[in-house]
Amino acid sequence: MATLSVVQTLQVLRSGEHFFKEPKTRRSRRQIALSPDLALLLTEHRLDQEDAQKLLGKPLAPDDLVFSQPNGRPLRPNSLTRVFQTIAKKVGLDSVTLHSLRHAHATILLQRGVHPKIVQERLGHSSIATTLDIYSHVVPGLQESAARQFDEGLKGIPSKSEEAQVN
Repeated sequence: MATLSVVQTLQVLRSGEHFFKEPKTRRSRRQIALSPDLALLLTEHRLDQEDAQKLLGKPLAPDDLVFSQPNGRPLRPNSLTRVFQTIAKKVGLDSVTLHSLRHAHATILLQRGVHPKIVQERLGHSSIATTLDIYSHVVPGLQESAARQFDEGLKGIPSKSEEAQVN
């Protein structure tokens, strides 16, 4: 399984000067499992970068940024935001922001039954309470499901995870 390692953050000053620093919290430093489709897209992007750098006569280094200007310098965050907003508007998603994608990621995972602790780790929240405070409302029926599961547990009915272990 491919992973992404969050080990540093980019700080960009108004002057355009930039530097890398440690993430805000210990939990912000993390490894995130990538979906096979995303891993494939990133691999293709890396190959495209290598080809472009060869044309410029500069081989791509292992620590080069995934997304950068042609000269290797970091993209300014606001330029990425503007490009994203332009694309979102073209496809009819005027109110979607880059940060909205983070919320969508968490929401989809929780709605698909991914444990909130895993979602917390993927988002880098320092506490599971933060994740639950922000996202617990997006999964309708949690209370009802918990009551049903408790009732089934009292009756000795195996849960889906117990059934999966048997098979």
